Amino acid sequence: MNKKLIIKNTEEFIKNKLSGEGSGHDWWHIYRVWNNALYIGKREKADMFVVQLAALLHDISDWKFNNGDDTVGPKLAREWLEKQKVEEEIISHVCEIIKDLSFKGAGVKSQMPTIEGMIVQDSDRLDAIGAIGIARTFAYGGHKNNEMYNPNIKPALHTSFEQYKNNSSSTINHFYEKLLLLKDLMNTETAKKIAEKRHKYMEKFLDEFYKEWSGKR
Repeated sequence: MNKKLIIKNTEEFIKNKLSGEGSGHDWWHIYRVWNNALYIGKREKADMFVVQLAALLHDISDWKFNNGDDTVGPKLAREWLEKQKVEEEIISHVCEIIKDLSFKGAGVKSQMPTIEGMIVQDSDRLDAIGAIGIARTFAYGGHKNNEMYNPNIKPALHTSFEQYKNNSSSTINHFYEKLLLLKDLMNTETAKKIAEKRHKYMEKFLDEFYKEWSGKR
């Protein structure tokens, strides 16, 4: 099994599949998550083959674009890895990471059982916060035709995945329903340090947003 070739093939496969996607789940999101995973994984002494495959394939077909079906992504990832002749133990590990990766609501636990899963989950969550996280949130909100902000609609802390999937709140509410919660959900010490700075940047952005919204000069 030529691991370098499999990683290269997977990179090209995902790049071709997701390039130009406009909701914030494009190839460059994958690329950033992959880079985050490389950085964190080397410091956490993980199996970097599993980490890289899971990072590259984690959004192969997100539940958000499959009517809430979170089985499609792992299924497509498995089909690809089988074509690449990857060992079954590794395929199962990668698919398990993809299945459990997503944030599913404030009251829904999604604990990763392996360090490789923790690293990829942290890497994905880091790309959802900070300056890039803000940009991606508004890109996705526009993609879904959500209001930017409606002060009459309050954020909801969802207690089930079904509630979270069916939510259609404003983009600003999404900060309170997900993004501002991610700092305290990081698994690794490396990611926790990175998340602190990005979290503070989002808080500053929201402060400024509300000042401008209220007409303060």
